[in-house]
Amino acid sequence: MSALKGVKVLELGTLIAGPFASRMLGEFGASVIKVETPHGPDGTGGGDPIRSWRHLHEGNSLWWTVQARNKQSIALNLKDPRGRDIARRLALDADVVVENYRPGVLEKWGLGYEQLREVNPALIMVRLSGYGQTGPLRDSPGFGAIAESMGGLRYVSGHPDRPPVRVGISIGDSIAALHAVIGALMALRHRDTTGGRWNGKQGADCVAGQGQMVDVALYESVFNLMESLVPEYDVAGVVRERTGGALPGIVPSNTYTTRDGQNVVIAGNGDAIFNRLMRAIGRDDLADDPQLARNDGRARRADEIDGAIQRWCDTRSIDQALEALRRADVPVGKIYSVADMFADPQFIARGMIEQHRFPDGTPVKLPAVVPRLSETPGGTRWLGPRLGEHTEDVLKTLGYDAAAIAELAEAGAIGIPPPA
Repeated sequence: MSALKGVKVLELGTLIAGPFASRMLGEFGASVIKVETPHGPDGTGGGDPIRSWRHLHEGNSLWWTVQARNKQSIALNLKDPRGRDIARRLALDADVVVENYRPGVLEKWGLGYEQLREVNPALIMVRLSGYGQTGPLRDSPGFGAIAESMGGLRYVSGHPDRPPVRVGISIGDSIAALHAVIGALMALRHRDTTGGRWNGKQGADCVAGQGQMVDVALYESVFNLMESLVPEYDVAGVVRERTGGALPGIVPSNTYTTRDGQNVVIAGNGDAIFNRLMRAIGRDDLADDPQLARNDGRARRADEIDGAIQRWCDTRSIDQALEALRRADVPVGKIYSVADMFADPQFIARGMIEQHRFPDGTPVKLPAVVPRLSETPGGTRWLGPRLGEHTEDVLKTLGYDAAAIAELAEAGAIGIPPPA
C-alpha cells in the first residue's frame, strides 16, 4: 500500500521546481502524468530541457533518471488546440495539477485555475513561479538562483571578505518544490474533509470537496528558511552577514582542517557538550572556565575557542579526530563527497543508495526515497521514461482509438516515440 495510491497528478512544467514536487508525490504512490513538448518535425528538440543537462546516458541526462522516476511521459503540443484539449481533459480528471509556467501562460491556453475549477471544483492546482501569482514582479522570469538571492540565502553564504557564493545544487528550486509538496498535501487533506474528489457530476448524492490553488513563489520559499533574520533586523537592527563555516553567536560550531587536509565540522555549542569537547582536546582550563560555561560567554571568546580546536586538529588525522570526538560524545562529522557516501556504513545500512538498471541493461545507482514511512514507504517503480513513452497508453484511457491517435500524431498535436 502506498501513501498516495489513487491520487492523480498532472505535471505541466519543466526543469526543477515543479517536476521535483511531482516526483516526490510519485515516489509515494501518486500516478503522475508529465506533459512534454514533442520532437520537432526533424526529430530534434522537444522534451523537458533537463533531459540534456549534465552527464548523459543514451541521450538522456542521468539527472532525468531521478527527476522523472515513476512518471508517465506524454508528448503534447500545447500550441495546438487539440493538444490543449487533451491536457484539459487530463487536468479535469486529476486531483492535483503541478505547473511552473510563467503566470498567465496557462490562462492563455484555457488551462488556468479559475477556468478549470468551474468544471472541477475539487481540483488542486499547485503553481510554482519566481515571484508568485501576484505583485509587481509576477510576470518577470524567475529562476532558483534569483530566488536564493532575493530570499536572503546568497547574502549570508560564503566568507565575509569575498563575494557571496551559491550552494552547489539548485537549492532554491528544491526548497520551493518541498513547499509545493507540503501545500499539495494540506490541500488534499482539506478537499477530502469537505467532500472528496470530483467524479464528473454534482448533485445531492455527490458533493465534491473544496479544491484550491497553492501559490508557491520561489523567493518566498527561500525566505521562509531564513530563521531569525527578520526580527533580528527589526528589533536589534542587525543585518546577518557572511561568516564562512562558523555559526555566529553559537559557539563553538565551525569547520576545521585536520593534519591530512580533510575538513571536519565540530558542533560543541551545548554547555555540557562544550565541556566534553574541551576535555577531549586536552583543554581542561577552558572546560573549567566559568566565563565559558554558557553560550553567551563563549560567543565573546569565539576566536580563542576556535583557535584551540584548530590547533588540536592540526595534530590529528581525520580518522583520529573523528574517533576521539565520537568517543567523547561530541557531534562531529567529515564533510562528505559522493564517493564517501557510497562507502559509508551508515548510508549502506540505511539503504540510501538503490541499485537499478537502464532498459539496455546498464546498472545505475539512485538515491533512495525519503522520508521513511513505516507502513506506506515510497519507492522507485521505474526510471525516467523516454519522451512520449506513455502517450498512446494515456490517450487510450481517454477514449482515443488507434486511428485517432495516428491522426493526432500525423498532425503534430502529439508525439509518439519509435519502438524501443
